[in-house]
Amino acid sequence: MAERSFAKEVRDLELGEGQEFRGEGILALTKALLQSGVAYVGGYQGSPISHLMDVLSDAQDLLAKLGVQFSASASEAAAAASLSASMMYPIRGAVTFKSTVGTNVASDALANLASSGVVGGALVIVGEDYGEGSSIMQERSHAFAMKSQIWLLDPRPDLPSIVKAVEDGFELSEASNTPVMLEVRIRSCHVHGSFIAKDNKRPPYTLQQALENPVRDVNRIVLPPASYIQEKEKIEKRWPAAVEFIKSRKLNEFFDGDLTDVGIAVQGGMYNGVMRALQRLGLADVWGKTRIPLYVMNVAYPLIDDELTQFCAGKRGVLIVEEGQPEYIEQAVNTILRRRDIPTRLFGKDVLPMAGEYTADVMLKGVRDFLSAALPSALSDASRAPNVPAIADDPRVKALTGVVPPRPPGFCVGCPERPIFAAMKLVEKELGQHHIAADIGCHLFSILPPFNIGASTMGYGLGPASAAAFNVPSSKKSISFIGDGGFWHNGLTTSIGNAVYNKHDGVIVVVDNYYASATGGQDILSSRADNATRSTQHPIAKAVEGIGGTWVRQVDRTYDVGKMRDTLKEALSDRSPGPKVIVASSECMLNKQRREKPLFAKAVKGGKRMVRERYGVDEDVCTGDHACIRLSGCPSLSIKHSDDPLKDDPVAAVDNGCVGCGNCGEVAEAAVLCPSFYRAEIIHNPTAFDRFMARIRTAVIGFLQRRRARHALAIS
Repeated sequence: MAERSFAKEVRDLELGEGQEFRGEGILALTKALLQSGVAYVGGYQGSPISHLMDVLSDAQDLLAKLGVQFSASASEAAAAASLSASMMYPIRGAVTFKSTVGTNVASDALANLASSGVVGGALVIVGEDYGEGSSIMQERSHAFAMKSQIWLLDPRPDLPSIVKAVEDGFELSEASNTPVMLEVRIRSCHVHGSFIAKDNKRPPYTLQQALENPVRDVNRIVLPPASYIQEKEKIEKRWPAAVEFIKSRKLNEFFDGDLTDVGIAVQGGMYNGVMRALQRLGLADVWGKTRIPLYVMNVAYPLIDDELTQFCAGKRGVLIVEEGQPEYIEQAVNTILRRRDIPTRLFGKDVLPMAGEYTADVMLKGVRDFLSAALPSALSDASRAPNVPAIADDPRVKALTGVVPPRPPGFCVGCPERPIFAAMKLVEKELGQHHIAADIGCHLFSILPPFNIGASTMGYGLGPASAAAFNVPSSKKSISFIGDGGFWHNGLTTSIGNAVYNKHDGVIVVVDNYYASATGGQDILSSRADNATRSTQHPIAKAVEGIGGTWVRQVDRTYDVGKMRDTLKEALSDRSPGPKVIVASSECMLNKQRREKPLFAKAVKGGKRMVRERYGVDEDVCTGDHACIRLSGCPSLSIKHSDDPLKDDPVAAVDNGCVGCGNCGEVAEAAVLCPSFYRAEIIHNPTAFDRFMARIRTAVIGFLQRRRARHALAIS
C-alpha cells in the first residue's frame, strides 16, 4: 500500500478497555470497526477516507490475530459486492470509499444488496467529499440512500459520536436487515479529539465458519418474483424496524434551550457549524450549551416522524440546516408537518443557500436571517453580537487576498508526468491541436497552466472511453489519457477493451507512475516494488496486449522528453487500424522521495559517501526565453533579475526544492538547444580524492575566470 508507514496508528488500534484514544476522526472510525467485531473490511482508497485503508493495510498482524479479513478492492464496485458475505451469514462487514464518485461506481452492487437485505451487519462508510475542499462534482450521498433505501447515518463531528455511529450502524443494520451507510464529511474525517476505547472483538461468527457451513436462500436473490417481495419487505418490515430501533436507542439527539419559540433541526455532520454560528451570535457557549433548542439528526434517512413533530409542535419557526441540493430533508419535513396539521413555519433554503458548502460565514448569515424573521427578540441584546462581521469582511483577511497569489493545484516537484505533457505541447506545436480526453488522477492537472491540455473528464479510468464517439475518418486522431490507477480500476475493459473491440483509431496514453498516486501512493497490480501481502509487478503493456492491443509502445523514462515527443508523433501518424497505446512509465517522485530521503539521510549520518544531484541555470548564458518554465511548470523553477544591465528580461533560476530529475534541461533541449542548464553533484562525506579533485576544479575555474576578466578589461 502507501509508502508512508502507519506504525504509530496501528499501535493505537490495539488500545483496550478504558484507555484514551487520541487522533483523527478517520482513525477513530478504524478503531471503532475493530471494537465492533467486524469480520471483513474492503474498500477503495480516496480522499477523505484513504487513511482507513492505509492503516488497516499496515495492521495485518493485528487483523490476523483478531481473525479479520482485509481486502484492498480493485474498485468500489468490488468492495460493495463483497458485502454479500453479510447477506446470508451473521457476519459483520464494512467497506469504505470516496463518495459520491465511489457510490456511483458501486451503485449496482449496493442496489442489489439493499434489495436482498442482510443478516449480518453491513456498513458502507463513505467519505462525503462535498464543498470547497472537494475534488469532484458536487453531489450528495443522500439521494442514493433514498433511492435504494439504505439507512444513512450522519454523526456529529466529534470522536465519541463517530465511534458510537459505527457501533449503532452495525446494530441498526442487523435490527432492520438493511445495509447502513455512514457518511463522514471532510471535516469529520480530519477533526482531532479523543474517546475512551474498548477492547477489540473477534468476530463471533467467522468467514471460515460460513465457508464450512454454506447457506442458500433463494428469496434473497434479486430475481422475480423474489425482487417484488423484497420491495414490499423494505416498506412493511425493514423500515418500521429501523424507525423503532432509532427511536428506542435515541440515535438522534435533542438539546434544550430557553428560547422555545424557535428551533433548529440540523444534520449531525453540520452540528459544529450551527454551534459556531450561535456562539458568534451570543446564543451558545463553547461547551455546547445553547439557548436555541436543537434537534440533531444523526440519522439523516429515514426521518423519524414522531420526533420531528414533537420538536416542531408549538414553535413559531424551525430552521432546517441541510447542506447541498436538492432540499430532501426540508421537503420531507414539510410533508410530515402538513400531514399532521402542524402549522409551524419552516425555514431552510430560503435563508440558506440552495447549493454550496455551509462555511462559518454562510451559517452565521443563515441563522441570523432565520432568527430575524422568526424571533427578532433573540437578537435584540447587543451583548449577543448580532452584527458580528463575516470573516470575509475582516480587513486583515481582505489584506491577505491582495498579497497572497492564487495557488491552483499542480504537479509535484520532479513529477514524471510533467514531461509527458511537455512533449504533448511540442507535438501540438508541430501537428496542431487535437481533441484530448482527460481522466481522473494527478495527470488531470494538465488541464491547468502551463499545459492547458484536455477537453473533458468523465470519471476514473474513463478517459479513452470518453473519446469513443470520435472514431470517425479524419486527418487527425483523438488523444486520451488514463492513469495506471484508473487503468486497473475499470479502464482495462471499459476504456482499452472498448477501444480494441471497436477498432478505435485513436491514441491512448497510459500514465504509469507505479502507484495509485493521487489517492496516497498505494500499490497496484503494476507497481514495481515487492509487496508481501499483494501481487504486484504485472506490466500494463502485457495486459493491453492480452486484451487484443497490437500497437503498444513502452517508454520507461518519461523524463526523456525527446523520446516522448517522437513516440507521440509516431502514434499520431500511424495509419494502421486499432488504438495506438503508449505506456509512459516513471516512478512517482513523491513516493520515491518518501522512500529514498530517509535512507539517504541515514547513510550520510553513518559517514557513507553519498552524492546528490542538483540542477541550476547559468544566468550569464540564459537569454530569458523561459521555454523551460513554459514547457515544464516545475515549482522549483522560477525567475530572478539578472545583474547584466544589457538583459531586460529576468533569467530562469532553480530553487532549493529541486530533486534533480533533470526535466527542465530535457525540456529546454527538446524545445530548442539550451546550454544554460548545468548539473551539479553535492557530495556528502567526501573522500580525499573528492577533495583533491575539488581543489583542481576550483583552480582551473579560477584561472579561466581571471583570464576572462583580463580579456574583458583589455577590450574596454
